[in-house]
This record gives sequence, C-alpha cells and structure tokens, in this order.
Amino acid sequence: MSVLLQTNLGIAVLTLLESLAIIVPLLLGVAYLTWFERKVMGAIQLRKGPNVVGPFGLWQPFADAIKMLFKETIFPAGADKVLFTIAPMITFGLAVVAWAVIPVNDHWAVANINVGILYLFAISSLGVYGIIIAGWASNSKYAFLGALRSTAQMVSYEVSMGFVIVTVLICVGSLNLNDIVLAQRHIWFAIPLLPLFVIFFISGLAETNRAPFDLAEGETEIVAGFFVEYSAMTFALFFLGEYANMILISAMTTTLFLGGWLSPIPFAPFTLIPGVFWFLLKILVCLFVFVWVRATLPRFRYDQIMSLGWKVFLPISLVWLVLTAGFLEIFGMLPHA
Repeated sequence: MSVLLQTNLGIAVLTLLESLAIIVPLLLGVAYLTWFERKVMGAIQLRKGPNVVGPFGLWQPFADAIKMLFKETIFPAGADKVLFTIAPMITFGLAVVAWAVIPVNDHWAVANINVGILYLFAISSLGVYGIIIAGWASNSKYAFLGALRSTAQMVSYEVSMGFVIVTVLICVGSLNLNDIVLAQRHIWFAIPLLPLFVIFFISGLAETNRAPFDLAEGETEIVAGFFVEYSAMTFALFFLGEYANMILISAMTTTLFLGGWLSPIPFAPFTLIPGVFWFLLKILVCLFVFVWVRATLPRFRYDQIMSLGWKVFLPISLVWLVLTAGFLEIFGMLPHA
C-alpha cells in the first residue's frame, strides 16, 4: 500500500511540475504578448510603443497588472454576481487547460493522449460559454447583444475549423498530436493543404474575436461588446484570455500545419537545435501575423463576417475534405489504423 501511495504521490508531483512548466511560461508569454503587440503596431504605425516603464518598456505588462489589481471591481445593478464573476474565469481557464495536450517537443506534453486533437477542439468550443454567460449575467442589453453576436461568429467559424481538422486527421490516420507532427517530417501540411491552412488561421482570428473580426467587441467604439460592464481584474481575465487564445491558436496552427517542433531546414546544424526553439519561433511568427492583420485591415461588417464563414470557408473546406479523401483512396495513400 505504501509503495502504491508513493507511486501515486510521485505521479501527482510530476504532473504538478509538468503543469507549472507549461502554465508559468504561458502566463509570462501572455503578459509580454501585450508588450509585443504594442511594439509591433507602433513600428507599423511609425510610433514608439511602450518605452517608459523599464528599458524598452519591458516592465509595462507588470505595471498594467498592478493597475488592474488595485482597481475596484464594479458589479452592475441587477447583475448575477456569481455568474458575472465566473464568466471571465471560464474564458481564461479554458485557454490554459487546453495546453495539457500540446506537444512542445517529441513526447513533451503534460498528457500525450490518443485523442488530443478532439480534446483541443472540445476545449475551444467551450469558450462560447464564458462569453454568453458574461453577456447575460451583466444585465445589460448592449452586453447581451454583443455576446450573441460573438457567439454566432465563433460557432460559425468552428464548423470550418472542424472540417479542416478532419482533413488533417485523414492524412495522418491518428488523433494524437505527437503523431500529427511526426507525419510532417518530409513535408509540412501547410504546403499540400494550403487553402485549408489559410482557412484555419483566418478562422482562428474569428474564434479569438481579433481584428478584422472584432465587431462583437467593437473596442474602438463606446460599447465594448460582451464585457462592456467589466472592470479591474474581471476585465483583465477576459483580456488575458484573448491573448492566451491567440497563443493557443498559433500553437494549434504550428502543430497541424507547420511541423510543430520539427526544424524547417532538415540538415545539420539546424536539426541539432532543440525542437522547443523551433516550436516557439513558429508560434512567434503566427503571433506576428495576428498583430500585423490587426494593424492593417479594417473591421468587417457583420454580414460580411457571416458570409465569409458560411458561403466561402464552409464550402471550400468541405470540398477539399472530399477531394483529399478521394485522392488518398485512389492512390492507396489512405492511412489505416
């Protein structure tokens, strides 16, 4: 019995350490992604960005965090305080727990489960609940309408993302994220599945309510969508959840289409560089595109957002799925379990 307890205790401690090894860098990454975004947008718009708090403005994320911590959380009259408080926790929590199955190197994942991609798709789908609960619990018509628009947008683009993921799974023959990365040793899926790669990434922009799909938030307007009634740390959790989801979508894009931790140049000395470096570099490139798009493109009208999802992305992803399955079957390349 004591051996069993020691074994269980050891497994628990190991799991805790693995979780901290993911969560701590993720929280730091979220904090400095705000700095990175301001710096990149500043360079694009010919201004400096953060440059006062610390060298090159590097302490700005901590200054923002301290400011949020000392602000007062205001609850609107008639709001459901319990749900009002839980909603941002759901949004941020889901963005963190999704990393349990992301492999940052060969078999380097907290949980290397065989249905990892289904786990990721399920977690990303649950993000809708945090938004709709926030809009309803605020007891505000503006917040509720913003939540409905955002939810409809997210659900619409999840359909296309689902077909894209199924196409990748057909090419690999496995739901394991580690196997998906290893299947790209010879060629990244971004090349043969280029249209689906573009659809997945743009759908990721819509899933995270990022520009030009940020109509549901309307941050440049007087009404900020579903979190218009939030303040202090409850607002900060929504804010951090959005940036954590940006990193998550970038990691999913890297894993499914850009070869994960694999070196882009299959020759020494590049293959000797640790896979974690290549994984983080690819995520950083994807995040740069996130910021680049925000600083460049104007916001869509809502009818344009829905038309793009249902009339363009959905038919293309469905047709490409059928063509891919037919091609692999005809040429005997369809993987078998």
